[in-house]
Amino acid sequence: MAKRNQEDAEEKRQQIIGGALEAFSAKGFEQATNKDIADAAGIGSAGLIYHYFKDKADLLRNVVEQRIGIFQMIAHPDQLNALPIREGLERIAMTVVHAFTQPDAAKLMRVMLGEAARRPQTAQIFAEFGPNKVLPYIAGYLEHQMDAGAIRRTDPMLAARSFMGPIIIFAILRNVLQQTDALSSDPDTIARHAVDNFLLGLLLRDADGSDGDS
Repeated sequence: MAKRNQEDAEEKRQQIIGGALEAFSAKGFEQATNKDIADAAGIGSAGLIYHYFKDKADLLRNVVEQRIGIFQMIAHPDQLNALPIREGLERIAMTVVHAFTQPDAAKLMRVMLGEAARRPQTAQIFAEFGPNKVLPYIAGYLEHQMDAGAIRRTDPMLAARSFMGPIIIFAILRNVLQQTDALSSDPDTIARHAVDNFLLGLLLRDADGSDGDS
């Protein structure tokens, strides 16, 4: 019976998460009310939301973590650290580009960009749930590879931003701006190209021709 109750509770949580995504997509994070979320989720009472989630920001965090694949990777950093540099970076890049080709993640990206542009406080919430978790995770992996001598040493956080920049730009062009070339591009090709270009800078020499550690 306890197992069945847990399954029912998880099913209800996922139902609310799905409804929140629909409500946030339709009205924005700030404007979507508890009733909007409950109606979209198909639950009888808006008050039921707070039986499963602490507040609206906690609900948003769960939407982000459940609907964007890289957050499942973040929970297990040792698994990434065990991979060689190219394989690890390709796993990150492909996880991100494929996540944002999914309808739920594409909706979420549009919500985040739209809300962040209008409301600085909401932008801080998105930053906390998104870049402030993802970038340190990637930086940690890069620093691990630097320590192992796989790539030359540089600022790992700056390197993480440089790596993710082209990938996020592709996701925005494809899923927010609906740019034709991005829509017709193969996500795997984009991911591998981003990895190739990034590693050219960290496997070779500095721009002035000297070795990175000299």
